[in-house]
Amino acid sequence: MALDRRAELGEFLRSRRARLRPEDAGLHDYGGRRRVPGLRREELALLAGVSVDHYVRLEQGRTLHFSEAVLDAVARALRLDEVERGHLYRLARPWSEADHSREEASRSQRVRPGLRRLLDSAADVPAYVVGRNTDVLAWNGLAAALITDFGALPPRRRNLARLVFLDEGMRSLYADWRGKAGDVAAYLRLDAGRHPGDPDTVELIEELSAAGPEFREVWAEHRLKDKTHGRYLYRHPVVGELDLGFETLRLPDDPDQALVAHTVEEGSPSETALRLLAVWTRENTPVDGPRGPEARAVTVRPVRPG
Repeated sequence: MALDRRAELGEFLRSRRARLRPEDAGLHDYGGRRRVPGLRREELALLAGVSVDHYVRLEQGRTLHFSEAVLDAVARALRLDEVERGHLYRLARPWSEADHSREEASRSQRVRPGLRRLLDSAADVPAYVVGRNTDVLAWNGLAAALITDFGALPPRRRNLARLVFLDEGMRSLYADWRGKAGDVAAYLRLDAGRHPGDPDTVELIEELSAAGPEFREVWAEHRLKDKTHGRYLYRHPVVGELDLGFETLRLPDDPDQALVAHTVEEGSPSETALRLLAVWTRENTPVDGPRGPEARAVTVRPVRPG
């Protein structure tokens, strides 16, 4: 089973039309009740300089053979940002046999030993590697202490989307859980557009959709967000609040993997709390133990309220 790219394309374009008002686009609204929010198809076609029929065929996914000029014009009319523009191009172009071959070749996610050593050496910085479908592939002890004991989880559960939407502890860990949930869903949708032939993506989306309305609500927003940089406020059960930034480094030879490292403002209370968490982590990490990802997990899992 694969992502229905035509359906995804139509839903994406309709969601972007809905966020634009005629007056925002320099069009006159001559009144009359609108059946849908935002711009009508005819108005969008006018702004893009394409025929209404041409745009309707694009939005309905009748064909995936649109020229770059048409896609550029539609992207400008919809005021898409760089991430959204790339998503449109991926959805609106044919998926070749070469693409399918690369898709199959990249299904297996492996973290280089050198990258694992880099995580271990950054003992005072919570850091982890995230791969396809928000899978957490590797981490250091401080990341496990900050977020969750990844090593105590079965591999299938080492997934940011599953953790955020299915693990009750995450709701108390993030001060703005709704914001974090929206970011994870937006990143997962971007990843799904990059790999429409991945059945694991479809399985994950179906699982989260069936688990409750919260994922369905944020998924229906059709937000897209790459993991680049930002900040989150954590409410940690051991050291209290930590206001941490994060920076993301995408691997040049494997763009599906990204190294995420947290940062903290020098001299802030959060820096003190992070140092305390690092001490707590070292005291609760065994000197000897199995190598591999499990060796990066703390042995005492924090008990979170709720």
